[in-house]
Amino acid sequence: MSIVARSTRQRLPSSARRDPVEAVAQRRSAARRVAHVLAIAGMAAFSLPSHVLCQLSQHPVDSIPTVPPTFDSTGVRGTVLVYALRAGRLLATHPSMVDERRIPASTFKIANALIALEKGTIHDEQSVLPWDSVVRPRVELNRDLDLATAFRISAVPHFQHLARSVGMTEMHRYLRLFEYGNQDTSGGVDRFWLSGGLRISPREQIAFLVRLYLEDLPLQSVTMQTVRHIMKVEDDAGITIRGKTGWALLQGGGGVGCWV
Repeated sequence: MSIVARSTRQRLPSSARRDPVEAVAQRRSAARRVAHVLAIAGMAAFSLPSHVLCQLSQHPVDSIPTVPPTFDSTGVRGTVLVYALRAGRLLATHPSMVDERRIPASTFKIANALIALEKGTIHDEQSVLPWDSVVRPRVELNRDLDLATAFRISAVPHFQHLARSVGMTEMHRYLRLFEYGNQDTSGGVDRFWLSGGLRISPREQIAFLVRLYLEDLPLQSVTMQTVRHIMKVEDDAGITIRGKTGWALLQGGGGVGCWV
């Protein structure tokens, strides 16, 4: 199954204003727990009829009536969208939001890694992404990182270097091949997914992830296998969960958070 958790327009209570970093961490954790429960509940579905994928954009979305109170208690406006592969069903906590496009932020690292590997910019998950020598508050970023580690800790500067190495022309070409959201790369080759024009909806994220899972993207199998491997979040008792977080601050306040 595939799952996307998306929250938008952060509303900060007084406690969050006192400690915004802690508040954001708590809300991310709560949203992830909701998504985690849904993922485990649907993990038995592993096969997908070929005709289902092409119909995904027109698929009706069923409501999950018991989850919204839990999700809403995190204080965000958002949705959890689940695709049950075997049943070919889309389920969401707030179905009206599944086609709203938002900036992908660091969830774009999935596509970024796929493109760089396919182009030969890097060769495998041990390939080194160099530090730019800028000292940042997150001390774990202040060194060279291999692809797997950079993905795991969501090292934005290292993936920006990767995007610059790929180049805008190839980035845009692969976004079209992936049918990734609105395919808008305006805002700079190392910023378009962070503060530029790229937007993608939860439904479109699901479609992209399903194509990656089925190796239906126009890429080498080894490329997709490598990215699926670095996406592993948990692998226990026969259940594998793969994912990527994303977080972007919006002009005027608030932010967009994702877990796919």
